[in-house]
Amino acid sequence: MSKRQQRAREHAAQVLKAKQAAEARRKRILYAGTAVAVVLVIFVVLVVVKLSGGSGKSSTPQAAVSGAAADSVVTDVTSVPASVLDTVGAGTVQTLPSVIKGQSVLSDNGKPVVLYVGAEYCPFCAAERWAVVVALSRFGAFSGLKVTSSSSDDVFPSTPTLSFYGATYTSQYLTFQGVETQSNQKSGQGYAPLQQLTAAQASLVQKYNAAPYVPSDSAGSIPFVDFANQAIISGASYSPQLLAGKSQAQVAAAIKDPTSDISKSVGGTANAITALLCKLTGGRPGDVCTSKAVTAYNGKFDGVATKQ
Repeated sequence: MSKRQQRAREHAAQVLKAKQAAEARRKRILYAGTAVAVVLVIFVVLVVVKLSGGSGKSSTPQAAVSGAAADSVVTDVTSVPASVLDTVGAGTVQTLPSVIKGQSVLSDNGKPVVLYVGAEYCPFCAAERWAVVVALSRFGAFSGLKVTSSSSDDVFPSTPTLSFYGATYTSQYLTFQGVETQSNQKSGQGYAPLQQLTAAQASLVQKYNAAPYVPSDSAGSIPFVDFANQAIISGASYSPQLLAGKSQAQVAAAIKDPTSDISKSVGGTANAITALLCKLTGGRPGDVCTSKAVTAYNGKFDGVATKQ
């Protein structure tokens, strides 16, 4: 079990048993070779924020966000002003990406590859996605991002988030592969499957989400992010507890307020990821990679190679 996840759960000791069961499910899905039959279990709970276009379909509360409300959240999180991120600087980040040395840069059509592996039910994935989206939006554009939440019966229930399932990303600097292996809807003893890793993706996970690249007790944790085989994230960079009780719209609004704790954690993590990506792209785009948001992390990712 990830030490960073243990730190995040210190204030959630009363749900330790639920946490251990959820982590076991998390590790199993990474290497699953076949899909299981889908049997959706309906979860209906009180919605604490205004939702547009309620459909009545089986979902956790935030998963029902759609239409204009969802579009507004996506617009906010993919267009965080540079001035906000500059003000946040290094922010408040519990764990930075770990640099891998001695590996060739993984590229696709000449562009460094960023691989994200997570699951919609996972609250740690839910927290990390905000920062990943903010950072990648400085290098390209997303289409089809979904507004959702983590599982309602896991630790840190119904953590507001986005999902990469069904989304695409275009950039002249990077290639992004976002894989959501399972949904937030129950199916038997686990969650309904969404996407399977390709053979190449599974090989990367098997190699880099294990010792010696991560501690042996963290092997298989999600979210897992591979930055062109030059650095990795395994687990969340900050605690999902920070987002507890918030709607997606409230989180998106808080990210744009550099004085908020959410902005300091999400924005600080996004700035760390941005600084790392600037290493991979050779300092492009220039206005992003010379910003205060990035220079706040000068020296933190030395050793990361650049794709020529």
